[in-house]
Amino acid sequence: MDAPLLLALTRAWLRDRGELPLEAVWASGRALGLRWAGRKSAEGWVLLLQPKPELWLLGAEHAVWKRLQAEATKDSAKLWGPWLQGARLRAVAGDPRERWVGLVFQRRAITGRLETIQLTFQAIPGRAGIRLDGLDTQLPRLGLGVPFPAAAPEPTEDPPPFRRWRERWGDRLDAALAGEEAEVLEGEGDLLARHRTWSEGRAEALILGPAKAAAERKRHAEVARMDRLAQALARDRAKHAGHLPLKDQARRLSAELYRLKGATREVVLLDGTRLPLPESTSAEDAAQAWFVAAKKAERGLARISELEAELARERVAWAKRVEAEGDCIALEPPPARQRQGKHPSKDKGTKRMQAGEGKRKDGKGVAFRSVMVDGFEVLIGKGDAENDQLTFKVADNTDFWLHVATQPGSHVVIRNPDKLSDLPRNVLERAAELAAYHSKARDGGKVEVHLARIADISKPRGFAPGKVILKKWTGIRVYPKP
Repeated sequence: MDAPLLLALTRAWLRDRGELPLEAVWASGRALGLRWAGRKSAEGWVLLLQPKPELWLLGAEHAVWKRLQAEATKDSAKLWGPWLQGARLRAVAGDPRERWVGLVFQRRAITGRLETIQLTFQAIPGRAGIRLDGLDTQLPRLGLGVPFPAAAPEPTEDPPPFRRWRERWGDRLDAALAGEEAEVLEGEGDLLARHRTWSEGRAEALILGPAKAAAERKRHAEVARMDRLAQALARDRAKHAGHLPLKDQARRLSAELYRLKGATREVVLLDGTRLPLPESTSAEDAAQAWFVAAKKAERGLARISELEAELARERVAWAKRVEAEGDCIALEPPPARQRQGKHPSKDKGTKRMQAGEGKRKDGKGVAFRSVMVDGFEVLIGKGDAENDQLTFKVADNTDFWLHVATQPGSHVVIRNPDKLSDLPRNVLERAAELAAYHSKARDGGKVEVHLARIADISKPRGFAPGKVILKKWTGIRVYPKP
């Protein structure tokens, strides 16, 4: 927002509605909201810091007002409210060459004394900030954004926005800067009506538009996740269904083991049916293996039926949620503070969400880095101690684990919240490339990476940090790639 426009809008409000007191105040990480009292339709100012510093005039029922207010912490009103609630705007200090405006408020204290405070807004991109100072009262300085001096800046030359205003308005420049020329903004009505219309358009472009796009991406990602799960279940069903005929083969073979015991490679039943046997496996071992495979397939199909029913319920719930939301954007409340005390409440989410388990041992940052590969989260350890923390405290038993063979390197975990039995091949190969890259074999050409489940990894007492034992694994040969 240009400095002349910022000054004109605040002066127009001071001239037309300066008698209105402030009714409520809230402060979030990227905006300060001031709601004015005394009008049929509640409206207020939004001093926006991010993504661009601007001054908006919005109704208190506007979606952006509610969204930004929902981001405010609960104690923001307790910090800012006692100094601003009930105050009236008395003066506007600023320079049309600098995006810096000082709003001078007065309010009557409980003792009856008239107190003067100044709310300053520096609307410079990259250096935007808000500060509240007491002019004749002992007010602890409150602020948002980037700190800046209380004194007004002293410009050395006329910036382009001010030169454009001077060329456009000529002799009426002072009137335009005083907010007396409505044409400084496009639209109809007086300057305040145009300010509100302009603010709603900017709010749509800067806040609602990106939020809707993010919500749409989230919806597509959720639908894609459920589709991937459905495809994985279909693959598992087909694989298990293919093992069901083994039960009939095992029964028929078992019935004739009295004469086929010890046979290998192939057997011929009494009805002339030829049954090929697994390589280097006797007839009795083959019958037993077929029984076990068929039983496992039956259990697998029962579990798949449960997961398919659960997925169907999830799809119905998701469709109802999307229909209920429509074009509305869910409000984003501020992050909840962790409870303090000797026994804080435990989170009920995954292990990664539990407090402190994602931190490094030395307290500097997190123990792993996170990347996304086709919708799957891949976590990469940052050191030996951090590798142990990632594998045994952060990862779940159903997650997949990778590590380059015979060389030191980072533990890599593929999150598997849907408990899939197999992951897409491209996801496994990409995670293996990352495991090879974050190891001593980075420059060694094509290397082998071990793939296992977290449930198949153990660490005996006394093992050095980062050292583990694999119960079973498979190998993937890849080139290291960042």
